[in-house]
Amino acid sequence: MKTHPTPPIVAIVGPTASGKTSLAVALAKKFNGEIVSADSRQIYRGMDIGTAKATPIEQAAIPHHLIDIKNPDEDYTVADYQHDAVTAIRDIISRGHIPFLVGGTGLYVRAVILNLDIPHIKPDPVLRASIEKEIETEGLAAVFQKLVARDPEAEYVVDPKNPRRVVRALEVAITTGEPFTAQRRQRPPLFTSLELGIDPPTEILRMRIETRIDEMMKDGLVEEVRALVGHYGAHIPAFDAIGYREIIGFLHGICPLDEAVALMKTNTVRYAKRQMTWFRKDTDIQWLTAPEDAAARVAAFLESTI
Repeated sequence: MKTHPTPPIVAIVGPTASGKTSLAVALAKKFNGEIVSADSRQIYRGMDIGTAKATPIEQAAIPHHLIDIKNPDEDYTVADYQHDAVTAIRDIISRGHIPFLVGGTGLYVRAVILNLDIPHIKPDPVLRASIEKEIETEGLAAVFQKLVARDPEAEYVVDPKNPRRVVRALEVAITTGEPFTAQRRQRPPLFTSLELGIDPPTEILRMRIETRIDEMMKDGLVEEVRALVGHYGAHIPAFDAIGYREIIGFLHGICPLDEAVALMKTNTVRYAKRQMTWFRKDTDIQWLTAPEDAAARVAAFLESTI
């Protein structure tokens, strides 16, 4: 690979269950690439089935980075991710390979592509406890609306049903006096990027989501969650992720298993809609009309940058 002032990377984005992983693996095989995960849940060890991590076969075929790097009870911020992703990307480039940044966590992707200057706001235990108390007394939805009142853009960025994300966004906004989503200023880019997006038709995506969740149940999601809860307890923030919180509800007798699964499907569809609302605002994303278009676009991009 020739030396380039800002070396090339390829980002593959889209909603959950849209086919990002399989496309990325195929492209990485074709273009001598390695995959850097941009998924805020796949960083956690043991959270395998519920986060739809690349299979062992896929990970054996193509090197994957930033998967299984933290225990579920460890904190991990966007700033942490940006540092780790840039480090992994530079390592991949140093070995003459092409980095593929792949995932549905839009803020992770943007942090790397735009080289955002992200404030390193340390957690404030007292403030966090206060916000968590408000959630207990007023409900998560009410506290989320307080966040949106301070930061309207957060409605499309923060999962309203994930207390961990709501607490962190509100914590940063209160601590700094500025909206959470406004505190990321762009710096000169570190890489030349091609962003490819997958956007299946709504009904097809819904079917894929429902099929994936049915497969997760067959693959042992209940047993995975039971083991994690037995080791870490049920109340750590990482388990507020879709799939885990619903199964924990079943394990605690809050609802029958079929209701938990139905809720997983509903929540995942809503999450996919929020993801697409975020991604559609990014005018740099080239939306694929068919996955087979991707290879031609990557080839043309690499030819122009390498």
